[in-house]
Amino acid sequence: MKTDQTAPKNVDEYIAGFSPDVQEILEKIRVTIRKAAPAAEETIKYQIPTFTLKGNLVHFAAYKKHIGFYPAPRGIGKFKNELSIYGSGKGTLKFPLDKPIPFDLISKTVKFRVKETLKRAEPKGKKK
Repeated sequence: MKTDQTAPKNVDEYIAGFSPDVQEILEKIRVTIRKAAPAAEETIKYQIPTFTLKGNLVHFAAYKKHIGFYPAPRGIGKFKNELSIYGSGKGTLKFPLDKPIPFDLISKTVKFRVKETLKRAEPKGKKK
């Protein structure tokens, strides 16, 4: 994220703060997430785009040389082998700007996070 920009009010404003080539990537990530999680809501948290569904679902952000994607540690664990080349920390993925962005993996990860989030949000059965 650019350090000289003021905090964006919405995702459109966030994306507009980058060069056209990065804007295109960010918009494709946004569309990919929307398709994978149509019930999720878009917002800005931690000054970056965030999709929420009964809590935070995923975050993403642009940096000088990569796109950061944050599906939480549980979202990475399910696809550990496929995502291992992008890992850089617990719950963090880095997609280099000079390499193809794995939109299919983003979609699979978001769909998994949706299922996981909705399952966790289900009321627990009463004990007898």
